[in-house]
Amino acid sequence: MSIFSLILRYGSIAAAIFGVVAIIFVHQTQAEKQMPAPGNPPIMPPQKPFVESVAATGILESLSENVAIGVPIPGLVAEVPVKVNDKVKKNQVLLKLDDRDLRAEELSVQAQQEISKAQIKVSEAQLAKLRSQLERLTSVTDSRAVSRDELENRKQDVAVAEAQVAAAKAQLAAAEASLKRISLLIERLTVYAPQDGTILQVTAHAGEYAATSPKSPAMILGDIDRLQVRADIDEQNAIRIRADQKAYGYLKGDPSVTFPLEFIRLEPYVIPKISLTGSSTERVDTRVLQVIYSLERPSDPPLYVGQQVDVYIEAPDRHKSP
Repeated sequence: MSIFSLILRYGSIAAAIFGVVAIIFVHQTQAEKQMPAPGNPPIMPPQKPFVESVAATGILESLSENVAIGVPIPGLVAEVPVKVNDKVKKNQVLLKLDDRDLRAEELSVQAQQEISKAQIKVSEAQLAKLRSQLERLTSVTDSRAVSRDELENRKQDVAVAEAQVAAAKAQLAAAEASLKRISLLIERLTVYAPQDGTILQVTAHAGEYAATSPKSPAMILGDIDRLQVRADIDEQNAIRIRADQKAYGYLKGDPSVTFPLEFIRLEPYVIPKISLTGSSTERVDTRVLQVIYSLERPSDPPLYVGQQVDVYIEAPDRHKSP
């Protein structure tokens, strides 16, 4: 092998190695330009208020929970006399559905009712006529003047007339019952407020079709003079939770906003987690224990129903030995 061949062979290997090194160097240089240097998070997480605590994510709700107002049957919305932020009283009208089909049926039943009343008068007149004829026959003292068959036929005619009167009265009673039924169905198409509160959301508007789906209520009602927090406790930490433990809430996005929480109740039923924070590392197959706390609604900064808050509950670690 000549010297030229050796130089060409090892030179090619060196050039290949140099090319690989150059590619790696260029790649690292570009990555450093694209990725900023790690630094502090834009919003520092809140400091734990207790030495030993359980952290949870909570959702702000109106006191006594948000009430999803639904409609009794699917139908066309005729009127919505309330709007968002309106304060309403119990039994105040919230929504009305179109009732023209029931009104038309009501007119038909009313006509049937008048027919039944007229039929009663006709049947009663016929009964009075037959009774008069029967009385004249029974008043004849000579038994040879009236045959027994004719007298029996008159008695049966009176019995049939009495049954016709009873049937006409039954038809009238049925028409009156139908009118009451229709009246109740018409009244049912008007949705009333089940409690005092504030209209938080309205999704149904006049002219739209309202469905009975529980996932899309016509409006949401709640008492927001005082709020409550529904905190989701991971089932692994559920054994550390007790009633009347101290707890604090921190507003997401602004840890400086903190507020003490007052224990209301613990719902003793572990459910799948449905309130998600949106974190890419968050598990969705977690089961949680829900604990309800109440708080006074501050005026500044304002808190809104549906906001997420960080909750810290003072709870000793029961896995640690004393």
